[in-house]
Amino acid sequence: MEDNNKNSRRKFLDKGLKLGLVTAIGGIGLSKIATKLNASNDNHSGEKMELMTTDGTLIQVDSSEVMEMNHPKNDDEKYNVREGMPNRKFVMVIDLAKCKNALKCVSACNKHHYITGENAWLKVHKMQESKDTASYWMPRTCMHCDQPACVTVCPVDATFKRRDGLVLIDNERCIGCRFCMAACPYSTRVFNWGEPGQEVTLNMDMTNHTPSPEYTGMPSIKGTVDKCDFCPHTIDKGELPHCVTACPNGVFYFGDKYEDTVSNGEVTLRLSKLLEDKAGYRLLEELGTAPSVYYLPPVDRLVDFKDGLKDYKKFESVEKSE
Repeated sequence: MEDNNKNSRRKFLDKGLKLGLVTAIGGIGLSKIATKLNASNDNHSGEKMELMTTDGTLIQVDSSEVMEMNHPKNDDEKYNVREGMPNRKFVMVIDLAKCKNALKCVSACNKHHYITGENAWLKVHKMQESKDTASYWMPRTCMHCDQPACVTVCPVDATFKRRDGLVLIDNERCIGCRFCMAACPYSTRVFNWGEPGQEVTLNMDMTNHTPSPEYTGMPSIKGTVDKCDFCPHTIDKGELPHCVTACPNGVFYFGDKYEDTVSNGEVTLRLSKLLEDKAGYRLLEELGTAPSVYYLPPVDRLVDFKDGLKDYKKFESVEKSE
């Protein structure tokens, strides 16, 4: 129903129909204006439109009485990349019980962001609290904190936080000081020490290489910092980040905290209930960074840990062959 309402609103705006009669005539109610127009206008189209007056009364007005304005198409859908989407708060949930170290998430992220090897934005670590506890796999992304230390220390405003929760990097502004890397308690940022590898740029035109903080459709610039960006170019199209859709085991959930829903592409769940039922938590909560990434404990795993073991040394060759 909500989607239908949005479509109706956009359809109305796309037609450029807007009532240009209110506020211009002080003290005269909309119903009185409509009455005068009905009495004086002989060119009625016969098609009625239902409008609401300022006091909440619904009235019917002939469509010929509605002024047509030049309204840019899809103007209400546009947004500034540094501002982000209004009234949204993007979050991710990672279910450690489902991770088998398939590394499809890493491969997809590398492919769509033109990165390789140690510069991978998404990494999967073997975790074990002690020799007496079970091992498990933990994917690690940027936490997109609500109180990001990286933003605070950046001297050139290259790292910024949008109102929808995404923390991004403008590589055109970045001077490579690496203050943000030192400030990040999660060590999720990488530094581009050299030019992109040949396997990345082989089939790409690097003549006009201008990366965007919204769409990383080109390899990164030497001497700048990179990190996971939650794929804002897919979010803008109403799609899930690449790591979410690539995972064959449904490890990653992504959604809007304000809507209280997250999805892994197969199922959509209530965020608050998922975190409550599965004892969700955030890393280094005591630091006050307020991460936007939640983890579900590695309990009730469906497969033995060794079944998902994959040789990291062979991963690069396997990824290239694919």
